[in-house]
Amino acid sequence: MSHVLVFSTSEKFTSHKSSVEMGEKLEAANSWLKGFWQEIEKFSPQNDARWLKAGVAAEVICKPDRDFLIREAHKSELFIALRAKASEENVDVNIVKTEARRKKLLIADMDSTMITSESLDDLAKTAGFGDSVAAITKRSIAGEIDFSEALIDRVKLLAGQPAELLDTLLDQVVITAGAVNLVKTMRADGAKCYLVSGGFDFLLDHISNICGFDGYHGNHMIVDDSVITGEISPPILDRGAKAKYLRHYCKSLGIDNVDTASIGDGANDLEMLVQSDMGVAYRGQKLLRDTIALQLNYSDLNGLLYIQGYSDTEFCKL
Repeated sequence: MSHVLVFSTSEKFTSHKSSVEMGEKLEAANSWLKGFWQEIEKFSPQNDARWLKAGVAAEVICKPDRDFLIREAHKSELFIALRAKASEENVDVNIVKTEARRKKLLIADMDSTMITSESLDDLAKTAGFGDSVAAITKRSIAGEIDFSEALIDRVKLLAGQPAELLDTLLDQVVITAGAVNLVKTMRADGAKCYLVSGGFDFLLDHISNICGFDGYHGNHMIVDDSVITGEISPPILDRGAKAKYLRHYCKSLGIDNVDTASIGDGANDLEMLVQSDMGVAYRGQKLLRDTIALQLNYSDLNGLLYIQGYSDTEFCKL
């Protein structure tokens, strides 16, 4: 069975380069990868590198040894060496099978994935006690403390704050580069895409509409008489919910697990990422970098499109 090595980065790492260095000609793709071609050769490349986006992403069909396991790639000495070499140039490298590469279902995390920050931290910062909440968030997404308990404790700190804080967050939130491309391109190709987060529905609705998701699932922060009460409506969407919704949509939509993708950054995403066929750690916490084979540490969210074999000319421009 053939596999494909996918190399990608973010345009912020290439903006300083000239058009020649960025490889306007297709034959320049090999030159872009020359710094680690020696490591690539150990995976028995079957062709020259092909641009997915000139200067930003390329792929190489390969045939690694029979005993090479895709989901255990991050533990392979050969792959570790290749990834380390590529990292020196701020380039991600991932390996996937050529079969069933374009997925029919995407489950995506919101905080620090589809948006660039942790929304609850942003709310607390606006309220004037960001450091206290951020400290709890950091431990929670690293898997050091229970997710649900950490969520309850952080929301309690917002009790008594004006609901206008929520509108302020909607005005300030930053969508991650590539997020809209990712969702709209996959949907244009027939995939179903859902946003699932331990975050709150007022923001999930906003992000879902901007990115074009089919739907979303999250928690509800209670507001009474224009004041945040510090409570969450039960049941709380906890760390196991994302994998649950992955199974739910596979069953309800008749989609095989081999046709699923997911993306997230924290410990509460782990079960979902392990369960889906193409689980990607996006700027992941150490727990994910140690556990999940597919990683985007330098690329923006277009990286998940490149992993699926989309070229930039196929991106939906809606």
